[in-house]
Amino acid sequence: MTAAPLQDILRHLNNAPSRTWSVVITVFGDAVVPRGGAISLATLTEIFQGMGVAEGAVRTAMSRLSADGWLERRRQGRNSFYQLAAKGEATFAEAAARIYGAQPANSLPRFRLVLADRGEARAALLQAGFGQAQPGLWMAPEGVKVPAAAADAITVLADASQEDARRLAAQCWPLEELAESYHHFVAAFAPLARWLEQGHALAGLDALVARVLLIHEYRRAVLRHPPLPRGLLPAAWAGDAARSLCASLYRGLMPASEAWLDAHAVRAEGPLPAAGAGLAARFPGP
Repeated sequence: MTAAPLQDILRHLNNAPSRTWSVVITVFGDAVVPRGGAISLATLTEIFQGMGVAEGAVRTAMSRLSADGWLERRRQGRNSFYQLAAKGEATFAEAAARIYGAQPANSLPRFRLVLADRGEARAALLQAGFGQAQPGLWMAPEGVKVPAAAADAITVLADASQEDARRLAAQCWPLEELAESYHHFVAAFAPLARWLEQGHALAGLDALVARVLLIHEYRRAVLRHPPLPRGLLPAAWAGDAARSLCASLYRGLMPASEAWLDAHAVRAEGPLPAAGAGLAARFPGP
């Protein structure tokens, strides 16, 4: 029987507009890529059954992701096996640096300013993490890359004082709205953390389901804004508590979730290989 805190998380997430295909990408990036990158449809179906998602919904999501170029399918007899296509690998690799990587430095960055007013460029800049300072003027810390759709736009680097940088950050990104998304994340997962601290444990598939949902929800929050240095954010930034909670829960869920993958997950060649060293390096300390 699924533990009560995990049931609460599943109910919470079922009330949110989270789509199966999006969770599939999280499963691949978080659990499959570190173990060689390929997995059977049967294993994926079992994982999603642990979330209460029907087999038909999983098959529909896999078909959509394959048709859109996110996944590659390989058939072996009656069995199907999937792995991320180049498009999916590149997208999650960039996201992984934001989700699992070290926090941005506290030092004040230079800003990349981009002049762009074409619809395609605007959409790409927004998705890349740029904020709009003025109509047609987009801004992000220097480390945020200009997307290909805006490659022909006028781009300059600029310095700003601490005061001006904070004012621009508040103007370019909806920090209050972003903070609210972190508050929702903490509200959903803090009860599980307290339950585990009381000496309970999640075993097997439940641990993997909790881990996947943890990263899926954290990913949805953290990718809504660029990696802003701490000095540009409000003093009591909700993202700090969310990251601390996510890192702690992730480390706690890792042994049991990896054990389930060892025992149950397969690819065309057989059991999944052991995870590489990069898995243990996720969520480094400050």
